[in-house]
Amino acid sequence: MAKAVAEAKKMASRTVEMATFYVGQALCGMDILNVQEINKLMDMTTVPQAPEYVMGILNLRGQIVTIIDLGKKLKLSATELSDMSRNIIVNSKGEYIGLLVTRISDVVEADLDKVEPPPANIGGVQGKFFKGVFKTKDRLIGILDVEKVLNNEK
Repeated sequence: MAKAVAEAKKMASRTVEMATFYVGQALCGMDILNVQEINKLMDMTTVPQAPEYVMGILNLRGQIVTIIDLGKKLKLSATELSDMSRNIIVNSKGEYIGLLVTRISDVVEADLDKVEPPPANIGGVQGKFFKGVFKTKDRLIGILDVEKVLNNEK
């Protein structure tokens, strides 16, 4: 019910709150409603014969979460683990997926009328993984299409 109210408000105002984060040097964002939680759990179990971008799995309060290195998945360099690294947990088709990112940034309110189509290439990242780009005063945010990123097609 609360989600329906939030969706109705979002449609009326044409703005969306985006959680922003860095994948290497690229600033990306996603609708904050897609984010289940953000954590720094890095105690993963590797998965034999998994694609190279799958870092492993972890147990999050009884839920098995697959951790994907977003840098590798977007065909950038591997995400270097540091004190700033985080997993953004999303729910995709009933499965919990953790997107490993370099660091978390701010929550940004984006006016959907000002979102532009993604260029073919955003900072070395293929545009097919993005819904669009949003310009702030001093930054360009690539709006990630989470479902396209998590789709197993190469």
